[in-house]
Amino acid sequence: MLDMDRYLKSTEIIDFDTPSVRKKAEEVTKGLPNDREKAVALYYFVRDGIRHNAYAELYDISRYKASSVLEAGNGICQQKSVLLTALARAAGIPARLGYVDVNDFQLSETFKKMIGGVNVFPFHGFAELYVEGKWVHASPAYDINTCRRKRFVPVEFDGVNDAVDSRYNQDGEPHIEHLRYHGPYEDFPWEEIMSYYKEWASKLGLGWEELKGAGEQVREQKSFGNEP
Repeated sequence: MLDMDRYLKSTEIIDFDTPSVRKKAEEVTKGLPNDREKAVALYYFVRDGIRHNAYAELYDISRYKASSVLEAGNGICQQKSVLLTALARAAGIPARLGYVDVNDFQLSETFKKMIGGVNVFPFHGFAELYVEGKWVHASPAYDINTCRRKRFVPVEFDGVNDAVDSRYNQDGEPHIEHLRYHGPYEDFPWEEIMSYYKEWASKLGLGWEELKGAGEQVREQKSFGNEP
């Protein structure tokens, strides 16, 4: 198997062989002449066509399947990145997953309750697409409407340069600071993520069930569409 072949496989979570995912990839890239233009079109579909939902279900692995995210029409960064990876692979573009711990200075107090009361969000997800001979970082987390409401800087993607979350918002205030990179991954690293979350809870002096329960309580209280 060629090295790039592993980044073109359909898996249980990156399930681009599901008819709905394959059909969407074909629809979004129809008539586009090269991988760069296809990658850009797919990126903007996921960024803006799949709404950012800060309160999406985190602990049900089926919620991370590309087909499930597409059907739901919303998701968190990790879920949206899986969908972008699946759509890219369906279009013949090698793609993989990446994660980074981030210091997010714009988190609300409500959202921070779900992650132990801190600004650091572990395993923030993005995709890496192989376009014109190199890997390009593509972070599709925040849709344009969320950016307008929250005054975040939209992450723009041209298929050539890395599309990384902005360090500042539109008012010049701190937003996203990258702390620790995890990856790359050819498939969704569910077990590693869950293990890391448990270690994270321990470092915060919290039991895993305590942290998980706090997050679930917040999700039950919040309606979809509320921002972090």
